[in-house]
Amino acid sequence: MSIEHKVPSIISVGGRSSALAVIQSEHVAELIKKTFPHIEETPITKYKTLGDNVLTKPLYSFGGKALWTKELEDKLENKELDIVVHSLKDMPTTLPQGFVLGGITKREDPSDCVVLKAGSTYKSLSELPQDSVIGTSSVRRSAQLKKLYPSLKFESVRGNLVTRLRKLDDPQSPFACIILASAGLIRQGLTNRISFTLNKDEMYHAVGQGALGLEIRQNDPVMQHVCDMIADKEATVCCLAERSLMRSLEGGCSVPIGVESSFNKDTSILTIHGCVISVDGTEFIEASIEKFIDDVNMDSNEAGILLSAKLCELGAKEILESIRFDDIK
Repeated sequence: MSIEHKVPSIISVGGRSSALAVIQSEHVAELIKKTFPHIEETPITKYKTLGDNVLTKPLYSFGGKALWTKELEDKLENKELDIVVHSLKDMPTTLPQGFVLGGITKREDPSDCVVLKAGSTYKSLSELPQDSVIGTSSVRRSAQLKKLYPSLKFESVRGNLVTRLRKLDDPQSPFACIILASAGLIRQGLTNRISFTLNKDEMYHAVGQGALGLEIRQNDPVMQHVCDMIADKEATVCCLAERSLMRSLEGGCSVPIGVESSFNKDTSILTIHGCVISVDGTEFIEASIEKFIDDVNMDSNEAGILLSAKLCELGAKEILESIRFDDIK
């Protein structure tokens, strides 16, 4: 019997319980049903993770990416789920024993964007008055902006997307704007709240940002086939290289590592840029490489390793090793 004929009629999909996570799980379920017409059901189960439950502290202060994945992996291991859908930027670059990244779907806009307080007329960050407060819980974002705009202030803002927008628009709130991933706003139909996006001249985006990662059990050829059929080559090449870079630099989701990548399918050339920056924005290094991609997994991973080596030659390790998150205000 071919692997295609082994695909079951019901595939259980799991993800976090936030509004955005549910939209992402539904998107993957639809991709599966479109690709495999014989599938009758793709039930979606929603779970709260530790990262969802602890909303009073900045992420860097109480854990890494396992905040978003541990509870879901337990369900996957127990075979209560067949596929777990993650925002790829929330997935650890090294997964626990028994799990693999089965596939990466087509990427949404990976950029960061500025969302101004309702009624604001500013057109750029450079127009904001001195001491304007920027809302972001990301060290990567605040570090890059401190480098360019030392007169601005930065405060953590947590909660789901609607909560953060409400905090921003509250007339009593201190925030002039907040920085968010463009993809989250686009997926939730809130594109109108994007005041302007930031390119790498102002903001390198997070590793895997805008992409969805499909986690499955190791040695599950049927679910691996399902993931292969709905995966996107361009997103896979770029994101595997970005994740390899982060893994090689031994960086977690809270460290100031930024990337920008593109893959030309006609020439099979991957171009990947990366930066490492100190928390206060005073030390900044960046580098880029191009690599021909023949074997997607092997060559994409090698690209990340090569870029990591280039950044390390410029001092990336020293910057990362000097970071003490207890000192971050």
